[in-house]
Order: sequence, then C-alpha cells, then structure tokens
Amino acid sequence: MIEIDKIPEDRPVLIAGPTASGKSALALRIAETGGGRILNADALQVFADWRSLTARPSPGEEARTPHALYGHVGWTTAYSVGDWLRDVAPLLSGPRPIVVGGTGLYFRALTEGLAEIPATPPEVRAEAEARLAAIGLDALGAELHAEVRADIDLRNPMRVLRAWEVARHTGRSIRAWQAETPAPLLPLDTVTPLVVDAPKDWLTPRIERRFDGMLAGGALEEARAVLPKWDASLNAAQAIGAPELIAHLRGEITLAEARAAAIVATRRYAKRQRTWFRARMRGWTPVAGAEIARLL
Repeated sequence: MIEIDKIPEDRPVLIAGPTASGKSALALRIAETGGGRILNADALQVFADWRSLTARPSPGEEARTPHALYGHVGWTTAYSVGDWLRDVAPLLSGPRPIVVGGTGLYFRALTEGLAEIPATPPEVRAEAEARLAAIGLDALGAELHAEVRADIDLRNPMRVLRAWEVARHTGRSIRAWQAETPAPLLPLDTVTPLVVDAPKDWLTPRIERRFDGMLAGGALEEARAVLPKWDASLNAAQAIGAPELIAHLRGEITLAEARAAAIVATRRYAKRQRTWFRARMRGWTPVAGAEIARLL
C-alpha cells in the first residue's frame, strides 16, 4: 500500500493513470501532505472551454494547492506534446512538481525527451486533413512507415495525422526524428513515478458515475456554448463525450443515447490507456486504484 507521508518531499512526483481512476485526487492529497504544485499532463484538460467535460479540478480544489496548465489553451489551438513540454519546462524549477494526467506521450516526453521535429506548415496540415477526409483513418495509417504503425495508437486521428504530416513535410518518419531525442527534463530515476492500476471491472462503474457527475456539473452547458463554433477536426473537439453531446444538441440523438455512447467511448479510451501504460511504464511503481479510493 502506498504511504503518502513516505514519499520523498524533495523529489518530483509523476502520477499517470487511466481516466476516472482517482489520480487527480491522489495528486491533491500528496500536495497537501508534502507540498508542491500540481501540473496537468492531460491533453484535453488544457482547453479553456472544457472544465466539467474533462473533469478538470474544481475551483475549490485549485484553491487548496497551486495548480498549473489547466484550461490555458484556446479552442482553435493545435496544441501538441511539444507545446506542453515547452509550457511545463519553466514550472519544474519552482515548487515541487506533481505532474498528473492520462496522456502517456506527455510523460514519455518529460522522462525520455522529445525530438525537435520541425513545425508543420499550415498547408501540409490542410493536406493531411483533406487526405484523412478522403480516404479515412485506416487508409491514412496504412501509409505510415511500419515502425511508426507499430508504436502509435492507430485509432487516434490526431496521432496518425501528426505522423503523416511529419513524413510529408520532412521526408523522414516521426520515429527517425525521435531517435535523435535530446536529454529529458525529468529522467525517471530522479522522480517518484506512480501509475494507477485500474482494472476494467473496478473502473467501469466509476466512469459511469463520473459522466453523470459531469452532466450534473454543467458538461451539457459547455457543449452548448461551443456548438456555434464546433469543428470536429480540432484538438479540443476530441474531448471524450463532446461529439455525443453535440449530436444531442443538434437533435440527432437523445440525451440518454448521448450518455450511453459517451460512456462506451470513455471505456474504450481507458482500455487504450491501460494498454499503453502496461507496455511503456514498466519502470513505474503501480498503485491499485482501489487502494487510492480507500486512502482518500
């Protein structure tokens, strides 16, 4: 069992885990016990338009201990892992960083480094999006180098688009660029790395309760606010549950159908997260989700 008061107060803490697994509450408990500033490592909690829908910390929770990198990105911004790494870098030298989130690529960049890949020109991004629309995600993924296909989530359109854009713009695969990765900001042996183990049977009812809590907390109102500017191709539009609520607001499905579809999408996302963490975070300390629930 994890003992919060035994976690060294002079080492950064990294907490990764699938959605709805209790990692944010654990980060808050660690910060209040031993000090520190909570830094977001979730690719969708960065967007200003989503608080309830992405389960960002509440204003009350943010008032209890310093938080950063939540809700600071505009609706149309194409925010990348490189953008996040640049944003988080200056915050690592302040109060003890407690980095928490479910975006594995953020943690990978933080602890293993990130290749300095040239920025994608707008015209190449437009070409990639047009090709995706024309041939579909599976076909676009099939055009990537084999070593890339073996190492990314081929069901994630943003990841596939990014890899395709890099190859199109530079003539080299994204993995070839990553082979020239500079030193990491926080090597794994300098931190306390925790990864939440959240089995499906334990996590599923939590996902259901949390989505109901999101609805009660204003997620539908958030979706209604972005409806006039909705663009499914944007990074911000990838928030789990957003397409379903937008479909409901457009009269295409009932709210009950939107809820059910969003919960299924969240369960699938959590499965992909668990698979990613098991494959790439073997050196991290596992913490049982049920243990966190008892602790908090």
